[in-house]
Amino acid sequence: MTTGLIICGALGREVVDIVRQRGWDAQVIGVTALDHLYPERIAPDVERRIQALRRQYERLIVVYGDCGSSGMLDRMLARYPEIERIAGPHCYEMYAGEQFDRMMAEQPGTYFLTDFMVRAFRGAILKGMGLDRFPELAGEYFRNYKRVVYLAQTDDPEYRKKAQVIADYLGLPLEVRLTGYGALESRLAALMERE
Repeated sequence: MTTGLIICGALGREVVDIVRQRGWDAQVIGVTALDHLYPERIAPDVERRIQALRRQYERLIVVYGDCGSSGMLDRMLARYPEIERIAGPHCYEMYAGEQFDRMMAEQPGTYFLTDFMVRAFRGAILKGMGLDRFPELAGEYFRNYKRVVYLAQTDDPEYRKKAQVIADYLGLPLEVRLTGYGALESRLAALMERE
């Protein structure tokens, strides 16, 4: 049974790796991660993918958290009861699992990074938020943050260095927590292996 996985672009490498490692008969179709800068675009962009793909696959699964869509994604998906969505509010919670709530309780002003965020910080954040043109806005955008927590999917020294550069740019201390794929993998596996 061929499954189409409509994924957030921020999960691309990780989901492709999970699919490959598990040998699933699934194809990964991305939606731009830049929608996170405009969360109202998430549900319409996912729906466009559904409309384009629903006749090509026996099954579609949406691999996306709510990601700030304020429930719009789930309201849209309610119109497609045959399509499932992986559980979770966002990828930070998926990667960190139970640790996420503890980290937020101990320091609500936490700025999270993932492998994707480390790779894409310059384009997705600096350019996407206009900080390349107006660097003086950084202090305003990030003033309420107290620390950076890098939820690392891979134990890559280069990514750690880049995470430190980001934390230095933000003027915040860095903590690194190796999470692997966490609940992203286990939740996706539960959906894929359901008959």
